[in-house]
Amino acid sequence: MFEIIRAFLIVLEEGSLNRAATRLRVSQPALSRQMQALEQEIGGLLLERTSAGVRPTDAGYALAAAMKPVVTQYEAALGRVRTLARGQSDQLRIGYLVSMAQVYINPALAEVRRAHPEVKVTLLDLSPGEQIAALRRGEIDVAVIGQEGTVLGREFYTRKLAALPVLAVLPAGHPLAARETIPLEALRGERFLSAPEADMPGRNRWIAQLCRTAGFRPRFALEAESVAHMLSLILSEGAVTLVPAYMHDFPAAGIAMVPVTDPHARWDFLVVWHRGRTAGPLRVFLDALAAAAKESD
Repeated sequence: MFEIIRAFLIVLEEGSLNRAATRLRVSQPALSRQMQALEQEIGGLLLERTSAGVRPTDAGYALAAAMKPVVTQYEAALGRVRTLARGQSDQLRIGYLVSMAQVYINPALAEVRRAHPEVKVTLLDLSPGEQIAALRRGEIDVAVIGQEGTVLGREFYTRKLAALPVLAVLPAGHPLAARETIPLEALRGERFLSAPEADMPGRNRWIAQLCRTAGFRPRFALEAESVAHMLSLILSEGAVTLVPAYMHDFPAAGIAMVPVTDPHARWDFLVVWHRGRTAGPLRVFLDALAAAAKESD
C-alpha cells in the first residue's frame, strides 16, 4: 500500500498518468490499475481524468495532505537505515572520562576526522555510571570507560584496551609521598576514599579486592563525589585512594601520585559499544583508540 500511496503522490506532482508511469518506470496500464485499487480502498474517486491529464478530487487533496509528510518521513528514515547498513554514519557520540582524553581520546579523534571529515563528533564528559545509563538509553554510540564497563558484557560489545598500572594518591606531605614506588601493604591503616556506586559502579569493590590481595582490608572513611572532591578530601582530610595510571599527569597541587608495585594491581581500560552498530567512523575510532592505548602502554 505504501508504494501505491507514493505512486499516487507522484501522479499528482506530474499531473499525468503517462509522465508518472515513465518516472516510476512502470507501464501506464499498471499505474492506472494501482490508482483504481487505491480508490476502491478509500471508497471514492481520488483523481479526475481530463483531456490535459489528471487532477485530484477533494478526497485526493485530503489524502495527499495527510500522506505526504508520512512518505517524506518514511523515505528519510529508510535512507538513514540504508546508510547505517552500508557501514556509514553521519554522527559519532562518545561518552568518556575527561581525565583520559589527552592520552587516548584526542589521538583517536584525530584519526576519525582525517578518515571521515563529514562526520559530526559529539563528546560527552560522563562518569562511568552516566556512560552506562546513556548507552542503555541509546544516547551515546560508544563509551570509553574503566572496568566498570564489564557489567555490560552481555548487552554490548566490549574490548579491553589495556591493563593499566595503579597509583596511590596521597597528600604531598605524607611520609610515603616522596618514595618512587610503594607496595599496597604500605597503605594498611590509612583512611581510604570511597566513590558513589551510582557514578563509579564497582570502584569500591575493586579497591577492596586489591587491598585484600595485599593482606589487609581498607577502611573507607569518606566518600568523594568527583575527581575535584577527591583531591580536596585528600588535601583537607589526609585520606588516600587508588587510581589508574592515566591520571599521573592530572594537575593537582599538593597531591602526590606514587606507582604501586604489586603485580596484581591493575585497572582495566575498556571501550563499549552497541551490538551491530560498528559503522565506518566508529570502526576507525575503535582501531585508533586501541593503537593509542598500545602506544602508551
